[in-house]
Amino acid sequence: MCGITGFIDFSVKTSGETLKKMISVLTHRGPDDCGLSFFSSDHFSVGLAHQRLSILDLSNKGNQPMHYLNLTIVYNGEIYNFREIRKELISYNYTFFSDCDTEVILKAFHKWGIDCIKKLNGMFAFSIFDREANKLFIARDRCGVKPCFYYKRENLFLFSSELKSFHKHPRFEKRINTNSLGLYLQYGYVPEPFTIFENTYKVKAGTYLQIDLLRNHITEEQYWNVSAFYEKPRLNIDSLEASEELENLMQSSFDYRMVSDVPVGVFLSGGYDSSLVTALLQKESTKKLNTFTIGFSETNYNEANFANAVSKHLGTNHSEYYCSQQDVLNILPGLSEIYDEPFADSSSIPTILVSKLAKESVSVSLSADGGDELFGGYSKYTKCLNYRDDILSYPLLLRKSLASIMGLIDPNRIPFLKSYYNFDTKYAKFRNILNSSDISTILKFTSQHFTDFQVNNLLNNDYISPSTYFDSNGSQIEGDLSKMMSIDFKTYMVDDILTKVDRATMSVSLEGREPLLDYRLVEFAAQLPCHLKIKNGNKKILIKEIVHKYLPKEIMDRPKKGFGMPVGKWLKTDLKPRVLEYVNEEKLKEHDLLDVKEVIRIRDRVLNGEKESAVKLWYIFIFQMWYQRWI
Repeated sequence: MCGITGFIDFSVKTSGETLKKMISVLTHRGPDDCGLSFFSSDHFSVGLAHQRLSILDLSNKGNQPMHYLNLTIVYNGEIYNFREIRKELISYNYTFFSDCDTEVILKAFHKWGIDCIKKLNGMFAFSIFDREANKLFIARDRCGVKPCFYYKRENLFLFSSELKSFHKHPRFEKRINTNSLGLYLQYGYVPEPFTIFENTYKVKAGTYLQIDLLRNHITEEQYWNVSAFYEKPRLNIDSLEASEELENLMQSSFDYRMVSDVPVGVFLSGGYDSSLVTALLQKESTKKLNTFTIGFSETNYNEANFANAVSKHLGTNHSEYYCSQQDVLNILPGLSEIYDEPFADSSSIPTILVSKLAKESVSVSLSADGGDELFGGYSKYTKCLNYRDDILSYPLLLRKSLASIMGLIDPNRIPFLKSYYNFDTKYAKFRNILNSSDISTILKFTSQHFTDFQVNNLLNNDYISPSTYFDSNGSQIEGDLSKMMSIDFKTYMVDDILTKVDRATMSVSLEGREPLLDYRLVEFAAQLPCHLKIKNGNKKILIKEIVHKYLPKEIMDRPKKGFGMPVGKWLKTDLKPRVLEYVNEEKLKEHDLLDVKEVIRIRDRVLNGEKESAVKLWYIFIFQMWYQRWI
């Protein structure tokens, strides 16, 4: 795992010193080595830089930028099948001086061009500069495990693993995109391809960019899309066949992700997904796996005892740490440094803690993200399906008429109901769902914490909601459950879950790997019949069948808790002074982006214990801290 950054300057003004500054802020992603390459012509200059975290081939032969003939690469990630690709390249008379995957990508690109990415099984973001063709390529892995951002304005193009590199270039304009701010307030993250800044974007998962340096022209190409596999006919397969094939694919994926020249561990929450990863890996190993978990003293959020029970049954070498309010206070000041775009998933804090715990004994840790999106693990799926059955069955004209009537009524004036928790938002969401025409829009409204109307009230500028994957109705996909999982895979999973894990692990120079996101496994899961995922309210059926082969049902059968944090309680107690420090009239007027009166109203309702969503205040609080750090 590493950090990459670079530039193309068509005015030929960017210096090597600026490149050094851009890469210096990514040291946490790769503290073992730093390398830079600089190319210049009459029409453009190119800089490529790399911070290395040594995982495979720990010698300096794996240092980057790496060169081969007319090609230069900087690369972040791991290619798990690199030895098979290397063997194929040797059959074409390529020779190798190292035992690292970087050299394999570079020579695979030389042999097959950008189509080589279709051979790669792994997580990656890389840039290759072809000096003969005068082209720069930037590619991101299929599922979006590894991040890559770019900035394009006039004669300057920048790219990096994290936004913070851009701040080191004197011509980067950090102008906030107010529509992206609106998206952040709704979801707690900014969905791809957008970022919080104008002229700044995320390279989309499963996509590559080709920059023609002679024409100053960017071409974007999507080489993989999970929706394409959801659109295929469902496999004609029964539960037993599906379970056997799925376990074989998982075993292959998990074994791939244990390949390392440094110690490897597993994040174990005690839920089905992480227990599955641990069980399949431990049964293949004669050594005890290192497993790690975070607990909470608040019973409603604590799963540490379940993780401990799983560890004891499987015989892993288990470590646990209980997150306290003091831990939150200690991490909070640096949160905006780690997440250099507004990011409000509160579980980032325990994820940082478990990463610190793991780093004490390993350099690579596996997590189990993706299981809920692939196998129907979220309760929101059944909730949305219930909305569909209960609401969309009524004639559209009737629903629109009722929605219009609701629009005339202020929910805060409805006796009795107004005192229910977060009632005004629930009221607005229900009204939006009445106007919905398909499951995609129901999922979109269910996923939002602020509605469009509320965001417009909160922002001082008019909010024009940008089109995201939430707005794709999946008309070619059979089955509403599949449509929702496809959308979640490209939104919540990529820009919340994977972002959370990447920044948390990299903040302590720990490589995080995602064994459930092997593309072979994803493609198979996407084509499975929906009744093998959810049936009669029972979620993740196939996952449970496999897990119960290795762990007793009495250990596993319990309500899903997730990896959350008691935000509401902590905002009103230990975090209250911090909230008042950042969410006040003076600080809000510094940027004049948010309506001061509305923000203060939300703040005071939460802090006074009224039935207001604490998540709303948390989102605003996180944005305010981010603004103070980066703007």
